[in-house]
Parts: sequence; structure tokens; C-alpha cells
Amino acid sequence: MTRGRTLAAVGVGLALGIAAALALPSAWRALVPPRAAAQDADGRGAAAGPAASKPGPLAMLETSLPPAEARRLAEILGRVRREYVDEIPPERLLDEAARGMVSSLDPHSAYLDRREYEDIRRGAAGSYPGIGIEVVADGESIKVLRPIDDSPAWRAGIRAGDIILRIDGSPVRGDVAAAIEQMRGPAGSLVQLMLRRAGSPEVVEVALERTRVEVHSVSGMLLDERHGYLRIANFSATTPADFDGHVAELRKVAPGLRGVVIDLRDNPGGVLEAAVAVADSLLERGIIVTGTGRTADARFRMDARPGQTLAGVDIVVLVNSGSASSAEILAGALKDNGRARLLGARTYGKGSVQSVIPLSDGRALKITTSRYATPSGTLIQERGIDPDLQLAAAAAAPRFDEPHLDAGVKAAVQELRQMWELHRRDGLPEPRTAGVRPPRA
Repeated sequence: MTRGRTLAAVGVGLALGIAAALALPSAWRALVPPRAAAQDADGRGAAAGPAASKPGPLAMLETSLPPAEARRLAEILGRVRREYVDEIPPERLLDEAARGMVSSLDPHSAYLDRREYEDIRRGAAGSYPGIGIEVVADGESIKVLRPIDDSPAWRAGIRAGDIILRIDGSPVRGDVAAAIEQMRGPAGSLVQLMLRRAGSPEVVEVALERTRVEVHSVSGMLLDERHGYLRIANFSATTPADFDGHVAELRKVAPGLRGVVIDLRDNPGGVLEAAVAVADSLLERGIIVTGTGRTADARFRMDARPGQTLAGVDIVVLVNSGSASSAEILAGALKDNGRARLLGARTYGKGSVQSVIPLSDGRALKITTSRYATPSGTLIQERGIDPDLQLAAAAAAPRFDEPHLDAGVKAAVQELRQMWELHRRDGLPEPRTAGVRPPRA
């Protein structure tokens, strides 16, 4: 990007940000892409010095930009503060100016306030203090999608489809973010919920003690004595260990395991290193992913180490238009290295990596720092990855709750059976049989 284009983007972004600052508060959150996921959860950035030594925002503009540009931005901020019909607090004005500037760069970059930054950190870590419940807006209500296994909500008997009416006596009005914020809190504290049971007029009240909830992104089951199923819902810091654990369990209950279906449908991505670790565990050798960017950290190449957790086992990966980002990294690595066949529909096409960069005041920037390529050198941004076998649209609608009844899973198992028959009939090489990698500490 040239300097002129950069300044144009900054100018447009500042204008968008000031416009957002003058809008209703409910509009501010709309500037953050709802499916954005941190790729580099730790971020980078230097700690700031004492607050007393920090220059004011206009002084910072004057020292970090050429004089003409600093004057223009300062003039815009000054005019809005003095002449807009309502008085706007300076901190809010600067926050929304920053939000608009960053969100104008691309759909995946965002300026994060303290709450948004904390949400990303919790999601990347794979655990958080709360009651262990997934919810979604349902008109003016909040509906339970599912309680997380062995969480306070699960132990209290909260069920999928229950409607949350009140939280600590306050009515719920369909604001998912506000409801989640109310239900989270320090471990050991209590929260009171009033719910209407799914499909029933019955209303119940439950008191839950918050605890640290472990979110497991991998689930699995044995489909038959020869075939297993592993679903990765997203990628967090706990995903590689979860994946290895489920593989070990499949190996234990099915010594004659021949094939595994890995389900990446509707997986929006997550932590880059987690996807690389899963790919590494399935590959004997080869490139996993490469990245290009302006900084040294943004240019990288990641290769597989010797050893596999599923040596000798065929793999079919299910993908669809909801498979994005880190899910595409895993799918592309397995496809390009000839380790798995992809079944389903073209993936989303998010071929960029976001880094979360902490700022000095508890806020953060989530900005695109790299564009990645699959091992074959294919850039997938806005293109996606085409599967080896297209799946009919009717069969592509996932049934994650009952994978043995899912049309896509059935098609994947049929493909695994055909792959095994080819090995036997034509004497083709069976899946690589290198030694199994020992578990990671």
C-alpha cells in the first residue's frame, strides 16, 4: 500500500469514527466484525510508562504525524467538540475516531475497548470465569444454545432451548453482549437466573455459583468399529491437547481404526498456532503454512515435524462456506500434502492473519499483519479452498448433535471406505505409517 493510499484510508476512517461517535451506542459494536477471531492471542507491544508522563492526545498527534496532517486531524476533532449540537466527551470521541480508522482498513481489523479485548483473550485462552452457557438472541429474549459439559449451568439442569427471562432480577431484552457480561463474574460469586423451559410455559429460578469454565473445542465419537469422527468447533489454546486426547481415545476403543472424519464445517478459525499444531500432529513432513507481511514477525514458514498421531489411518475433512481462517490453514495443509481428501463446499476465503496488539490503557488493536498461503503457494483471500469432492447443498447442512445421522458424515465415511478398497485392490500405498508422535507436555 502506498503512502497516499494509507493516508486516504486514515482520513476516511477518522470520518467514519467521528460519525460513529455521534450515533446511538448500540451502533458502535456493529463496527466490529462479529466473527472476527484473534489469530495471535498474545499480541505484541511495549508497556507504557507512568500515566503522568504520557502526553495528551493532540500532542501525540503532533509528534507522530507530519505537521499538516496533525493540524487537519486536530482541526476536525476540535470543530466537532466545539460545534456539534451535543457535547461529546473527548475520550468517547477519540475512541470512536480510532474505531472507525482501524475498521476502515479491512473487515477483520478492529479497535478493541477493554471489554472486547478481554473477550478475545478469554476466547483464545479456552477458559473463563462464568456459568458455562452458550446463548443467542431470540427476538427480545435470550435463548440457550447449550450448556457446556460439567459447567455450573450443566449441573443445574439448564437445557438447550431454555429462555432466559431475568438475570439477578433484571429483565433481559435481547442484548446478548449485555447478558453475557451480567452472567460472567469472579469465580465463587453467585448469579440468579429466571428461565422459561424450552417448549413449556414453566418458569424456574436457579442460583448458580460462577467457576472457571473450560471450553473444549474438540468433540469426537466412534461411528463404527473402523471409523471415527472428530469435530473442531474453533481453535483456542486448548485445541491441540483436546485433539490429541480424542485421537488417543479413538485408538484405544478401536484398535482396528481405518479412517477418521475431521469436521471443520462452520469453524470460524481462532488461534493460528493451534491450527498449526493440529496439522503438525497429522503430518509426517511438509510445509503447513507460509505468511507474508511487512514486519519480520509477519513473514513466516511453518513445517511439520516427523511423527503422526493418526499414522496408518485415512482422513476425510468436511468443509463448507463457514470454514474460515485457521480452519482453512488446517484444511489446506492436509489437502496440499496429500494427507486428506476434502469433502463439502468451497471454504470462506479468509487468508489473512490478525495480531492482537495491546495498548497502554487496557485497550488493544486487532489488525491484519500477514496474508498466508497454503503449502502449494495458493493465496486464498476472498477465494477459499475448493474441496476434492463437492457435496450436495442438502447434505452440507451439519447435524453436529447427531453426527452418525449427518448426511455429510455419511458421505465422508463412504469415501473412506472407497479409499480403503483402493489400497487393497490396486496395491496403492496405505496412509503413511511413520511412528506415532508422543503426547505433548
